[in-house]
Amino acid sequence: MRTVRVGSRDSLLAVTQAEMVIDAIRRFDPGIKTELVTMKTTGDIILDKPLYEVGGKGLFVKELDAALTAGTVDITVHSYKDMPMEDNPELPVVAASKREDPRDALVLPQAAVSDSGIEIIGCSSKRRIAQVLDLYPGARIESLRGNVPTRLSKLDSGMYGAIILAGAGLVRLGLAARISRLFTPDEMIPSACQGIIAVQARAGENTDYLQLFDNEDSKISAAAERGFVRALDGGCTSPVAAFSEISGNEIFIRGMYIDEDAGAMFKGTISGSKANALALGRQLALKLKSGC
Repeated sequence: MRTVRVGSRDSLLAVTQAEMVIDAIRRFDPGIKTELVTMKTTGDIILDKPLYEVGGKGLFVKELDAALTAGTVDITVHSYKDMPMEDNPELPVVAASKREDPRDALVLPQAAVSDSGIEIIGCSSKRRIAQVLDLYPGARIESLRGNVPTRLSKLDSGMYGAIILAGAGLVRLGLAARISRLFTPDEMIPSACQGIIAVQARAGENTDYLQLFDNEDSKISAAAERGFVRALDGGCTSPVAAFSEISGNEIFIRGMYIDEDAGAMFKGTISGSKANALALGRQLALKLKSGC
């Protein structure tokens, strides 16, 4: 009997997403045995500082990459937005999920009824901070780290007047009822690949069992958005955002770039054939970087 060992972070959301992959494998071939292998990553352990101060998105994949390289697991499952922007040819992304709602969500304490008069917003992402201050100019931003249940617990204990989370994670955890407001992409451009789950494997391995999980449009959107960020030399430490929408054979891309030295934010859009998604993402990035 074939066995597929699935590597994942040990957080509730990460395990939930890994189980989505496992379910797709079982639907493809009920005869395949699956084994979930969980581990803590450096990003899960260092919680007292924002990610951009301690090494960026690579902190969430280092241990999983090592396990995949060593053969301890056969595939690894990630929130695509948490992956480094540079692709690893030895550990390629071999499948991407259908995209969940990619929008950022405002979450209020359980007893709150309105988002008016918020004093403290919990958020550690430079991308979110730059955009939320335009929406809540009187609020103060405080750092927020930890898994989703931990963040919600801190919110409900009174540490924050509101927090910002990816809506997709709340939906996948069955917590959509906690969402008080979903920001439109015009209000807050999501992180590149937000809402997409990525699966990595060793180069050359047969991963046909992921056919029912893989979504071609998600791969195209990921290429456009990651291409945008790479063209700006951006990652977790850079306040950039990219979000694309596909309709038929066309793709529409939104992007945001902040020149921290100049204190200026640039936003723009571009559209064209989805066959040219990567080039379009790069083209938009260079346009914004030039200040146009």
